[in-house]
Amino acid sequence: MKRQMSFAEAESAGKKRVTKRQRFLAEMEKVVPWQRLLSAIGPHYPRGERGRPPIGLERMLRIYFLQQWYGLSDEGLEDALHDSMAMRAFAGIDLAVEDVPDATTLLKFRRLLNEHDLTRKLFDEIGIMLCERGLMMKEGTIVDATIIEAPPSTKNADKSRDPEMHETKKGNEWPSE
Repeated sequence: MKRQMSFAEAESAGKKRVTKRQRFLAEMEKVVPWQRLLSAIGPHYPRGERGRPPIGLERMLRIYFLQQWYGLSDEGLEDALHDSMAMRAFAGIDLAVEDVPDATTLLKFRRLLNEHDLTRKLFDEIGIMLCERGLMMKEGTIVDATIIEAPPSTKNADKSRDPEMHETKKGNEWPSE
């Protein structure tokens, strides 16, 4: 997907290290038969004759693939697109011009693909292209580390020590204090 580089992208373009994610997405950019897949989905995608115009089909397809390749939920993908410049570049999103599609939009696109039995066709096409290049796909994951509040006591509701709870001392401090 060709477009003009944003200031943020220009700033990071001079960095020396290319990440594993950037290498993977660059390879998929070459391997995926974009036009063939877009023509398979096109007849089923809304044309925007009423209401707000839909997000471009190619962008939604790229975002869908990111979700599948990295095993992300709709909300997780929305967050990842805000966080990862590599993912935004692959999807063709420039935050200075437009926002990331919300989780509901992502869900509706996934449902559209499922309703028209296009999901298997898409991945079969990509699988064929990968095999022709002698490559194989393994699903990746992005770990979502979430901090939750927990009660500081190791005692349960009966006021006895809970055998599954443990306290940890860090240096000379007890973190729960």
